[in-house]
Amino acid sequence: MREDLNRMTPMPGKPRISVVFPAFNEEMNLETVITSACRILPDLTSSFEIIIVNDGSTDGTAGVCARLSDSEWPIQIVTHPHNLGYGAALKSGIEQAKKDLIFFCDSDGQFSLSDLPRLLGWVDQYDIVAGYREQRQDPPHRRLNAWGWNLLVRSIFGLRIRDIDCAFKIFRREVFEAVEIGTVGAFVNTEILIRALEHGFTVKEVPVRHFPRRFGTQTGANPRVIIKAFYELAKVYLRITFGTPRPVSSPVKHEVA
Repeated sequence: MREDLNRMTPMPGKPRISVVFPAFNEEMNLETVITSACRILPDLTSSFEIIIVNDGSTDGTAGVCARLSDSEWPIQIVTHPHNLGYGAALKSGIEQAKKDLIFFCDSDGQFSLSDLPRLLGWVDQYDIVAGYREQRQDPPHRRLNAWGWNLLVRSIFGLRIRDIDCAFKIFRREVFEAVEIGTVGAFVNTEILIRALEHGFTVKEVPVRHFPRRFGTQTGANPRVIIKAFYELAKVYLRITFGTPRPVSSPVKHEVA
């Protein structure tokens, strides 16, 4: 347990941020998302880097990445030769991150980095600041699946997070120095939070906007993705049940303003 170690010294001035964007077949969304990020981040940070992880895309995502890497912005491309999964993409990006804060966001255009200040306002007080979607703009079956998944992981792991899979989170880098990502699929958000709470890190939740996907296809409802998520859930459950203790009740706060 980290106990008092998670009471970090407040960050003076603007923070240094690594931004990780996992991307799988996001040819039509990626350039718009990254261009927007590059416009917003200089006003929020003293130094930033953008890490795009092309997770074995089969469309034109690689070409978009090549164009972006030639720009004046601090953009790094990590390429998986084959699709390894959302968790594997996040892990690859986080391993390349060099700044004090690590933020990750989907590259599908359903979030806006203009909401990042909502999270940054709490990084001096919490180790993790997690967004939750005020009004989730997904089809009804996706919202129903998400509701059932949240209910399941809350009941199994005692994880009191209102929007576990919201891909709009910022972490002090000390979190990932202590937490090792083991899952490769969609269970990764749950695993990170479980392991973080086991180490005594604190979490703050704040609302963020969510927008309809304009281009491309969501993969979260793919049967293979769902099966892998349940498999990884079972592995973590067995580790907790027969290995280390269940997560302690670490402070999780909600900001509704």
